[in-house]
Amino acid sequence: MKSNITATDARRDFFEIVKGATEKHQIYRIQHRKGSVVLLSEEEYDNLVETLELLSIPGFLKNLKHSVAQINNNETYSMDEVFGDS
Repeated sequence: MKSNITATDARRDFFEIVKGATEKHQIYRIQHRKGSVVLLSEEEYDNLVETLELLSIPGFLKNLKHSVAQINNNETYSMDEVFGDS
């Protein structure tokens, strides 16, 4: 969920905002008269970048949808079928 705050409020509440971003995965849009910025945790940023990288792979989304359909249709193999008894 994204929260909108002013730059003045962000300055005043900076440490609470950082805590909210890192501990609660809160995303903030900080508004300033010259434009807005978005503040999110490094973990959220890394996840977003990884998702974009995966979606940029040709055929990835098609293959993912196909795999989900196979799971939904019980077209899967057990761990024992794949790797044998351990």
